[in-house]
Amino acid sequence: MFAGVLALLVVAPGATAQSTAAATVSAGPAKKFVKPSDAELKKKLTPIQYAVTQHDATERPFSNAYWDTHGAGIYVDVVSGEPLFSSLDKYDSGTGWPSFTRPLEASNIRTKTDRLLGFARTEARSAHADSHLGHVFDDGPRPTGLRYCMNSAAMRFIPVARLEAEGYAKYLPLFRSAKQ
Repeated sequence: MFAGVLALLVVAPGATAQSTAAATVSAGPAKKFVKPSDAELKKKLTPIQYAVTQHDATERPFSNAYWDTHGAGIYVDVVSGEPLFSSLDKYDSGTGWPSFTRPLEASNIRTKTDRLLGFARTEARSAHADSHLGHVFDDGPRPTGLRYCMNSAAMRFIPVARLEAEGYAKYLPLFRSAKQ
């Protein structure tokens, strides 16, 4: 039953990640993060955020919130707030999902083998919230050769102008050096 509902969520037109406070469980960086109960997550996340992060769903390509976002800032886990990726490492992979060459904080991403489609893929999950983020492929550009192909629904984008206010000021120097 749930798999059928999940499939409907994944392919439903207009199903996108929301970057609103209501859809976000944690606004700041993870510090002694305690994952909310499943019932709490269902209340706080949008249906697509819940399906992706908690049940390994995949959102539709080219119709998700961040596939074509070009602003400067960082992407954090929608559940825990742990920093995941920087816009400085984002690129257009042509896949319809946000793609990055490397994580912002490698310790906040863990990988494991996923065989859900009948072949081995490398799944990326957040370290603290254990949110399903997407997959890592070895067909990316330099310098890493990797493509972290992520679901927008698993992340929240924080523009540079909001980094300090939301507790991520330590990442401001990255964007100052990028301007020089």
